[in-house]
Amino acid sequence: MAKIKATDLGTQPIGKLLIRQAVPASIGILVMSLNILVDTIFVGNWIGSIAIAAINVVLPVSFFIAALGMSIGVGGSSIISRALGADNKEKALKTFGNQITLTLLFTSTLAVFGLAYVDSIIPAFGGKGAIFEPAKIYYTIVLYGVPFLALSMMGNTVIRAEGKPKFAMYAMMIPSVGNLILDYVFINVLDFGMQGAAWATTGSYVLCLGFIIWFFFSKHSELKINLSHFRLQKSIISEIGSLGFVTLARQAVVSITYLFMNNILFNLGGETSVTAYAIVGRMIMFALFPVYGITQGFLPIAGYNYGALAYSRVRETINTAIKYAVILATMVFVLLMVFPEFITRLFTHDAEVIKQTPSAMRWVFAATPIIAVQLIGAAYFQAIGKATPALLLTLTRQGFFFIPLIFILPEFYGELGVWMSFPIADVLATIVTAYFLNKEIKTHLIEESIKH
Repeated sequence: MAKIKATDLGTQPIGKLLIRQAVPASIGILVMSLNILVDTIFVGNWIGSIAIAAINVVLPVSFFIAALGMSIGVGGSSIISRALGADNKEKALKTFGNQITLTLLFTSTLAVFGLAYVDSIIPAFGGKGAIFEPAKIYYTIVLYGVPFLALSMMGNTVIRAEGKPKFAMYAMMIPSVGNLILDYVFINVLDFGMQGAAWATTGSYVLCLGFIIWFFFSKHSELKINLSHFRLQKSIISEIGSLGFVTLARQAVVSITYLFMNNILFNLGGETSVTAYAIVGRMIMFALFPVYGITQGFLPIAGYNYGALAYSRVRETINTAIKYAVILATMVFVLLMVFPEFITRLFTHDAEVIKQTPSAMRWVFAATPIIAVQLIGAAYFQAIGKATPALLLTLTRQGFFFIPLIFILPEFYGELGVWMSFPIADVLATIVTAYFLNKEIKTHLIEESIKH
């Protein structure tokens, strides 16, 4: 593969460029989600179905803290992409240094706080009854590795902003493969149970950060920072914060959603329903990996060309990304509608879980073909630095529609109402996003492309 330069984002054909950016991102997400999927299968078969529910309780807490790193990464990477497009490399370097400092400060502080209040946090997120003890074991160990994960997630977005998707893919693959190997050794060979699963996960975070540090010191990175770049600069922090808050708010809503879902489902159906939700949640990341890959590939292309004032290329990038993502999402939809029971049996032998999960899975993925519009639309505003619409559109699905629905519909339909909330929220969020994206294209991109 030829060496990819940041300037290629503004010169190569959009279709070819999007594929070259999206394929490595998709592969990286696929391997990462396969890791989560197989990890859950290992845990379910080697430890038990309650262990699946326990991990599902812990993930929103640990991933919220780690999402600080991702939010700082995405916010800063939007600045970096546009700075490189405008040939302002010094701003890109200062932004990267500030990203590292902010990530270390925030995530380390929150990890300490999370460990101090473990006995209160676990039950609040649905870790009740038989779920509490294994969840506490997993949570305590995984939180040690969360700062490593946060720095890795931050660094990965910067690698992609440089136009180096192949290395971003490697950064996601290495810890995934490492985690599976460590899972086998710690759980199956050494019989460490939940502790083994947790140490395997933490070890994988350390491996990931090691690779990312190597990348930025290598000849492959254009961002060679020095100590002066780590000094926090108010204007850069403000810009990172306004854009990164979109990603952080999204993950905060995801964590809140897990909190509500685990508690609502525990009250409606006990540990079995929480386990069913855990399985479906794993499939959301795994099954939609190509759509998320297109979205990740879309971000640096849109941001670079917007910074370079190439508005016609930005418009073409939006159209191409949506087209590719819709096709892939439709293919995923067909597979999930046909094989939900087979998928469920991979995770567990628990008869009650196998009975309940397939129907839930069909409901959750019922609106999959149209979600590409919502994902690409929200990502566009983030890529070009428009924080407010990006934030609102990002929160539309889960914050404005889904969370209210999971409180309203179960009053009429019981547990079925929880699963029905997924496609209804998807449809409503897509309609809203399509309206604002179309308005932005007509009133800004088309007008600006005529001027330039």
